[in-house]
Amino acid sequence: MPIADSENRAALRELERVLASRSFARNERMARFLRFVVERYLEGRNDEIKESVLAVEVFGRSPNHDPRQDSIVRTEASRLRTRLIEYYASEGKDDPVVIELPKGGYVPVLCHVAAPELPGPVPERERHERRIRLAAISCVLLALMAVGWWVIQRRNAPISIAVLPLVNLSPEPNSDYFADGLTGEVIRDLSIIDGLVVRSQTSSFAFKGKPENVREAGRLLNAEYILEGSVMRAGQQLRINVQLVRVRDDFPLWSSRYDQELTDVFAIQDGISRGIVNSLRLRLGRGRRRYETSLEAYDLYLQGLAAVARGPFEWNAQNTADGIRLFEQAIAKDPLFAPAYAWLAAARAYQSGLFSHNPDDEIPKMRAAADKAMELDPLLAEAHDALGMSYARDAQWERSEKSFLRAIQLDPNRSETHAHFADYLLWPLGRTDEALKELRLAEKADPLSQHIQILFAYVLPSAGRYDEAARYAELARNGGLLGRARYLQGKTEEAIQILEKAFQGGVGIKPGNEVRAYLGYTYARTGRRDEAERLAIGTNPFNQAVIFAGLGDKERALESMERSTAAGPFRVGRQLTWPELALIRNDPRMKALRKRVGLPEAGRSAIRNLAGFR
Repeated sequence: MPIADSENRAALRELERVLASRSFARNERMARFLRFVVERYLEGRNDEIKESVLAVEVFGRSPNHDPRQDSIVRTEASRLRTRLIEYYASEGKDDPVVIELPKGGYVPVLCHVAAPELPGPVPERERHERRIRLAAISCVLLALMAVGWWVIQRRNAPISIAVLPLVNLSPEPNSDYFADGLTGEVIRDLSIIDGLVVRSQTSSFAFKGKPENVREAGRLLNAEYILEGSVMRAGQQLRINVQLVRVRDDFPLWSSRYDQELTDVFAIQDGISRGIVNSLRLRLGRGRRRYETSLEAYDLYLQGLAAVARGPFEWNAQNTADGIRLFEQAIAKDPLFAPAYAWLAAARAYQSGLFSHNPDDEIPKMRAAADKAMELDPLLAEAHDALGMSYARDAQWERSEKSFLRAIQLDPNRSETHAHFADYLLWPLGRTDEALKELRLAEKADPLSQHIQILFAYVLPSAGRYDEAARYAELARNGGLLGRARYLQGKTEEAIQILEKAFQGGVGIKPGNEVRAYLGYTYARTGRRDEAERLAIGTNPFNQAVIFAGLGDKERALESMERSTAAGPFRVGRQLTWPELALIRNDPRMKALRKRVGLPEAGRSAIRNLAGFR
């Protein structure tokens, strides 16, 4: 039966108080779960608070949902109980009503906290003595709290760990991809364990093929523990040796050897995660979903990951094409393997921004892959990341931001998501300072990543921070971006020398390479107009716009930008933040172009305030 009106109102106020807290405001699905069960309870509709209804109404499952195959409701209920306990231990410790979700069910319990009885009149002297006693007790309690806080902080501080590339001992030729892919999967498995901060794959792979020095690796990666090991694959047999080492004293905390069938590779990954968790006294938590895919599909998936990771910038046209082919082959072997769909969508999103590809062909395939990844595994961070990229390609900025934030919430240590959030949404929308903050988070998780260093070198000039851009370009050993930064620093002669060397070294020969734009712009600004004009011939519209802006030719620069819209809103948005395009940025025709591709007006964000979501 419905709850009495006064209690009902108090409970509803408490519900809104909880949902507005930091613990719940950033988690849309958990907030929806709590609201559903509390409101149904207050309305006396307890018969609707059951697993089959929750699966459909809260979590969007189909009416024929089978809880034996999909435990989403039970999993999220456990997380909700934990979140409520944490809330009432911190923000809600003084709340007049406490909402509980008892184990074994989903019907909430509301406890009304009684107000303390007020004492009668107390003599002045007794009040004075009581104040003294209370002050003394308060001092002791504060001291104890300070010590306790220090102990808890020490205990709760996340543990940093790096996984060095597993050494490939396999006799089979061209099998490095398997060892590398397995290393990446172990990193991804560990990255979502509470209490661990895992250094990303790109930084760890800076040590591939080098003599191992655990202390040096730990210092460079800022890691307290190192996982190292080897892989030997022979036919259908797999041998993996791993060892967890404490960096400060080279002490081996745990080691294990796995001699199993190749089909047991997922069980081996689980065993490695559990061994590390037990050694470091952590809680395993939910972990990543265990995929029961075929060995053929998994092998093709690992080859696809290896393909897109080739080279310093990871994504490029050839790598992406190879990755797409391999991910599609993996999906053909196992149409239910969500990670392959997620990476396929991300690759399609990148490829849709290339002038060499028809967006009308790429975009529907990108959307389909992203949607399928989400359908198969809504708790996969890679799926939400791919969806964020997909929405950005369609200029659905609010949906894109929510997807990126959800991906970060699911896996805060995944550097790729922070980088994609910066590259595909924040930077194109002119939110450059926020983009740089996300790149800092990506850099913290992946401190040696050349890809992230290159992104910094791209984005920093849009914030007018040319000295920092030059430093990152030097770290990344990228001549084109260093030459660009040197010109923006006012070091024109040095810039020309660097850019000419990069161009003559081959990177600028390709018509679409941006070195042509940087060199052409610098030539134009230094009076070498004929050479600038020659570089503009046959290159893509973005490069032409930059060169023509350097020549002061506003009309041709605008016309080039008009032809660039096929590359999509995120690429147009990035380009319009470049200092080289100041000539045309505020032209009324640019306002119309921005509107046509789905970009907000310059200086205005397309996103409403989503701070609460995060």
